[in-house]
Amino acid sequence: MGMGISKNTQEAMKTLLEQGKRFDGRKCVDYRDISVTYNVSNAAEGSARVMMGKTEVIAGVKLTLDKPYPDSPDKGNLMVSGDLLPLASPRYEVGPPKFDAIELPRLVDRSIRESHVIELDKLVVKAGEKVWTVIIDIYPINDDGNLVDAAVCAAIAALRQAKMPGITEAGFPDYKNRTKQGLPLAKEVIPLSVTIFKLGNALFVDPTREEAEAAEVKCNFGLTKQGKKYMVHSTQKTGAKPFTQKELETSAVLIGEKYDELYDKLKKVL
Repeated sequence: MGMGISKNTQEAMKTLLEQGKRFDGRKCVDYRDISVTYNVSNAAEGSARVMMGKTEVIAGVKLTLDKPYPDSPDKGNLMVSGDLLPLASPRYEVGPPKFDAIELPRLVDRSIRESHVIELDKLVVKAGEKVWTVIIDIYPINDDGNLVDAAVCAAIAALRQAKMPGITEAGFPDYKNRTKQGLPLAKEVIPLSVTIFKLGNALFVDPTREEAEAAEVKCNFGLTKQGKKYMVHSTQKTGAKPFTQKELETSAVLIGEKYDELYDKLKKVL
C-alpha cells in the first residue's frame, strides 16, 4: 500500500480526500459507472464482463465432473482462479504470482463460498464418486483500481447466467448440448464485495489505480443482505496502518449503503 506513486502525489490526494473530494469529481463514497455484459465467451457455461469506470474484468464459469473433495463427499467442488497479466496493468509482470495475484482469486472465492450462494449439495451426481466442479476464472482486462469489487460482481453475474451441461451416456460432460437448467443457486442471495480504503483520515471506496496505490490501508468485506439484515461473510485487511474504532463503525454503516447501491445497479441484469 502507498507504493507506486510519488510522495507529492500521495500528499495531494490525501489533502483532497480529507476534504471529501477527488480528482475525478466524485465524493469519497461514490462508485464509478458500472455496466455488465453477458455471454462474452462461447466456451464458458456462463460469462460476464463488468466495467467499473475504466476497470474491466471478465469472469467465466466452467463445469467439470470430478471426484468430490475428501472432506465433503456429498458436495460439489468450487475453484476460483485469476491471472494478473501485463495486459491489465503496467504494474503486473510475467513470472511467479505476487501477493495481488494470489489475493484476487482468494477474495473472490471467499465472497462466493462463504455466502453459500452455490448449493453445492445439489451438484452431486453420485455421492463420494462423482460431482460437478464449478470453476470460476477471473480475467482482468484493465485494472484501473478496485479490481476485487469488480471481479466479485463479474463472478456472481456469470454464475447466475450459467447453464448446466448435459451428461453423455458414457458419463462425461456434454458441452455441445447445454441444458436450460441454471446452476443451483440460493434464491435472494447476492454476494457482493465492498472494499474500504484509507489515506490519512479519509475513508473512500472504488479507487482509481492512482488512489489505490496512494492508499495506506484497505479492508475488503464480502457480504450479502437477507431481508433488512446485512451479513458479513469474509473480511481481509491489507496494510500496516490501523483503522480506528470510529472508522470501523463508519465502515460498518458504509458497506451496507454501498451494498445497496451496487445491488440497485446490478439487479436489472442479475
